[in-house]
Amino acid sequence: MLKNNYYTLISCLILCFTTGKAQSLSLDSILVIIRTNNPQLKMYDADIQSMDAAAVGAKSWMAPQINSGFFMTPFNPKMWKADGMNLGMGSLMIGATQMLPNKKKQNAEFNLMNAMSSVEKENKNYTLNQLYAVAKNNYYQGLVLLKKVKIAADNILLLDYMITAMEIRYQYNMDKLSTYYKAKAQKGELEGMIVMLQNDLSQKLIMLNTLMARDKNTMFEIDTNYQLMDFKYAIEDTALLSKNRSDLKAIDRTMEINELKVNAEKAKLLPEFGIKYDHMFTFGQQPQLFTLMGMANIPMPWSTKMYKANINSFKIKNESLNWQKQMILNEITGMLSGMNIELTNLKKQYNIIEKSIIPALKKSYETAILAWQNNTGDLFLVLDTWEALNMSQLDALDKLQNILVTQVEIEKQLEAK
Repeated sequence: MLKNNYYTLISCLILCFTTGKAQSLSLDSILVIIRTNNPQLKMYDADIQSMDAAAVGAKSWMAPQINSGFFMTPFNPKMWKADGMNLGMGSLMIGATQMLPNKKKQNAEFNLMNAMSSVEKENKNYTLNQLYAVAKNNYYQGLVLLKKVKIAADNILLLDYMITAMEIRYQYNMDKLSTYYKAKAQKGELEGMIVMLQNDLSQKLIMLNTLMARDKNTMFEIDTNYQLMDFKYAIEDTALLSKNRSDLKAIDRTMEINELKVNAEKAKLLPEFGIKYDHMFTFGQQPQLFTLMGMANIPMPWSTKMYKANINSFKIKNESLNWQKQMILNEITGMLSGMNIELTNLKKQYNIIEKSIIPALKKSYETAILAWQNNTGDLFLVLDTWEALNMSQLDALDKLQNILVTQVEIEKQLEAK
C-alpha cells in the first residue's frame, strides 16, 4: 500500500511539470541548442559577415575623374571657324584621370579590414561562454530542485505512515493528540514546500527555453546526473588562460589590428601614380589634338605628420592593451585561487554531511521510530529526529548546489572548452 502511494505521488508531481511526455535533455544538448539558436549569437554572426563582406572592396580602384569643357577657346565665336588663312581657334575637350592603386597600400587596407571581424568573433565566443554559464547554473539549480522534491515526497510518505498509525494508536490512548497535529502540520509544510519547489523549477525551465530560443512553455526533463570536478592544475596555468579566454584573445586580436593599422598608415607614406588623358575636338580646320600625362602624389614632410602621429598612437595603444591583459590575468588567477579554496571547503562540508551526519541521523531516526512502534519511545522524539534528518538532507543539497554553482563560475573564468 505504501509503495503504491509513493508511485501515485511521484506520478502527480511529474504531471505538474508536464502536459504530456516530456523530452529529456542533457546539459550538453542544451548547450548545443543555445550555440545554434540563440539570437544574440546570430546577431554576432551577421556582424561578422558584414565586416568580412566589407573587406572584399579593399582592393578596388578609385573611380576615374571625367572632365569636359572648352579648351583655349576665344570668347568671340566668329574666331572658332576657319576663315581664309585662319584655321579656326578653340576646341571642346573631353578628359579622364585614373589613379593607379598602390599594391602595398591595397594589401595593407585589405589585411586590416579582413582582420576587423576577428575581434567580433572573440566577442561572440565571450558572449557564448556567458550564456553557457547562465544555462549551467539554471540546469544545476533545477537538478537540485528535483532532488529536493524527491526528498519532500519521500518524507510526506513517512508522515502519512506515522499519521495513519497515530490515528489507530490514539484510539487505544497510545499517542497524544498534540503529536498527531504536529505531524499533520509538518506534512502541510512539506506540501507547501513542494509547490514552491515546483514553481522554482518552472522558472528554471522557462529560463533555459529562453536561452534556447524555444517556446517558453516547452517542457522537458532534466538529467539528475552530475560530475564534481577538480581545477587545481588548470587555475595555475596562465598560458592556458591566455589561450582559452575570449576577452584576452580579443585583446590579442585588437593588438594585431593596431599593427595592421600601423602598416596601413605606413603605406600612406608611399607615392601614388596615375594617368591623365585629354582629347580635343578642335574647331575649324585645326588638327585633332590630345594630351597624355603621368601623375604622382608624393608625400612630403609637411604632409605626413598626421600619418606618423597615428603610427605612434597605435604603438602606444598596444602598450596599454598589453598592460590591460596582464592586469586581467593577475585578477583572474587571484579570483580562481579563492574560488578553488571555496570549492574544496564546500566539498569537505558536503562529504561530512553525506558520510557522517546523515547516516548518524538515519540511525537515530530508525532507533526512535522502532522504540515508538514498540511503545518504549515517544513520537515527539521520532518527529524531532525526522526533522533533523530532513533538514540535513536539504542542507546537503544546498551545499551540492553551491558546489555546482562554484564549478560553473570557475569553468566560466577558465572558459574551458
